[in-house]
Amino acid sequence: MSPLKRLGVVMDPIGAIHYAKDSTLAMLLAAQASGFALAYLELRDLLLRDGVAFGRTRALTVRPDPAGWFTLGEPAIEPLAALEGILMRKDPPFDTEYIYSTYILERAESAGVLIVNRPQGLRDMNEKVYTAWFPQCCAPTLITRDMGEMAAFLREQRRIVCKPLDGMGGRSIFVLGEGDPNARVVFETLTDHGQRFALVQRYIPDIVESGDARVLLVDGEPVPYALARIPSAQDHRGNLAAGATGVPRPLNDRDRWLSREIGPALAAKGMLFVGLDVIGGFVTEINVTSPTGIRELDKQCGTRIGELLIAAVERHLAARPRRASLAAAAAAGG
Repeated sequence: MSPLKRLGVVMDPIGAIHYAKDSTLAMLLAAQASGFALAYLELRDLLLRDGVAFGRTRALTVRPDPAGWFTLGEPAIEPLAALEGILMRKDPPFDTEYIYSTYILERAESAGVLIVNRPQGLRDMNEKVYTAWFPQCCAPTLITRDMGEMAAFLREQRRIVCKPLDGMGGRSIFVLGEGDPNARVVFETLTDHGQRFALVQRYIPDIVESGDARVLLVDGEPVPYALARIPSAQDHRGNLAAGATGVPRPLNDRDRWLSREIGPALAAKGMLFVGLDVIGGFVTEINVTSPTGIRELDKQCGTRIGELLIAAVERHLAARPRRASLAAAAAAGG
């Protein structure tokens, strides 16, 4: 296999993933089938020396086998520029360690490596705050530290959802109705008594019946099905990690409009794989770190989303000067 076709992945420990649901594994299986040699890294394997990005890589082979889905080779430190591309698939939390990793990956990007998704975008696009760039797609939303402003927003909207800006998997999400005696303590908890920004948003009742739908965008284009996550009878949260049930459905006209409003803008910023969370026709979050849902949709709808993403990666690689120059050097025996 040509050494020019190597794809790295930065992810959580591959031995601990949920085989049946892991979207990164779907991507890796598709990349390997497309002819990529895979290089595996965890966050701890990234290094930066004198401005040059390095990684402690291990050759990775993946298999569609729940009894044993991977084999790893021996570790070796090499410049990340030895790879053509890297999938950044480390799950949240989005903490300072994650941010530091994006700086290292950005140095690899400056050396000509395609990073999916682009490091600057990973830093800039907080999944809850970045919806503000597309207010026409969203329900009324307020981000503030001011508990008085939150209380006024609750009186105005009558029922709201309250979230921390750095939460994941449905953690610390509250629903409040007008006059709820818990409102003050919720605002105090989320803002740390006015010391931290938090988000409050109009409650969208459609979530009960229609769920929180994940619309996946590949290079700006929507996958034809969404994964609607229906909350359990005992919970208000549309998160699979919080017990919601994933039910696929075809995209509707509103989903397609939202995708047209957001998809091309994010693709232009190097965000090749994005998840929009849509409730009642409104985007509530824009996920760029490690969106999921591939395995569920592939299994129930016959899609091949990993293949769509890898095809997009190959298109972008083919258009990059670095790939063309390396191919010319290889043809010349350099």
